[in-house]
Amino acid sequence: MQIIQYVDPTGQTMVARVPRQGTEAIKLGSQLIVEESQEAVFFRDGKGLDTFGPGRHTLATQNLPLLTRVLGVPFDGKSPFQAAVVFVSTKTFLDLKWGTKEPVVFRDDELSVVRLRAFGKFAVRIVNSQQFVNEVVGTMGIYTTDGLESYFKDAIVARLTDLLGENLNSIFDLPKVYDELGMALKSRVADDFSKYGIELVDLFLGAITPPKEVQVVIDERSGMAAIGDMNAYMKFKAAKAMEDAAEQGGEGGGNVGAGLGVGMGAGMGMMLPQMMKEAMQDSGQGGAAGGQAPAESEAGDQTTTGAAATGAATAFCHQCGQGLPEGARFCPSCGTKVAG
Repeated sequence: MQIIQYVDPTGQTMVARVPRQGTEAIKLGSQLIVEESQEAVFFRDGKGLDTFGPGRHTLATQNLPLLTRVLGVPFDGKSPFQAAVVFVSTKTFLDLKWGTKEPVVFRDDELSVVRLRAFGKFAVRIVNSQQFVNEVVGTMGIYTTDGLESYFKDAIVARLTDLLGENLNSIFDLPKVYDELGMALKSRVADDFSKYGIELVDLFLGAITPPKEVQVVIDERSGMAAIGDMNAYMKFKAAKAMEDAAEQGGEGGGNVGAGLGVGMGAGMGMMLPQMMKEAMQDSGQGGAAGGQAPAESEAGDQTTTGAAATGAATAFCHQCGQGLPEGARFCPSCGTKVAG
């Protein structure tokens, strides 16, 4: 007795033909064994005729009505007929991958034009065996998920490109629309699968990412935002650098410490004149406040005081030209030392 069956050793075979090429003589009374996740379709003259579900089937005229009608001759229980049996897997095929071969150009509101890459996974199941074999497999002896991935990943990317242009303004908005994009993409691609007798069970949007150079710029931008006040940050960094240099100078880094000392000395030299000017102004204001003449002062005293004040400015600073008080050793305006 002839037994016809097919067991998939890889788990990735969607369609297997027995025999691989052409047809073979199949006797009535032969046993057809179909696995739980399979359907068996009898093909003759390039047409799918009778279909069998899971279980053991004894081939007889009552079980092959379409094939019997095509042949148009009675069987005596022994005569063979020429046909091919195509086993179609009806299980759900998981972990199928899709992704962009080349970056997709996207107009971004914040980054102008940016190139994006996308990838994800999808799962399918064959729901119409004869349609799938006629539309996709044809006369191939075996058909695996590799052929399905190769074709449908391009269809998925094409639909995704449309969705991004319609629903996204900037890639910075992606985290809040991943679910919506995934569901919309699955809905839009489902029709592309169904016309081949395939049901799209699941479709997942793994990630949408810009090129590495754009990611570097985004990281720098986020780093600047984290710093906040750039002026305060630069002052902090300068103070930290001075502290580190001073520690190195104390631990044997004499050149570094000396260099730092020279730099700090020059800086203090530039700051001293202004500090002295402010100190002398404060002193002058304090003296004026403490020595304010009463309103009842006589006119003669006021004249004497004014003459003394006028006469005090008998010398002038050779640096800024301001008058020098009597006995002054430094110019109260610019801090320059008065010549002896």
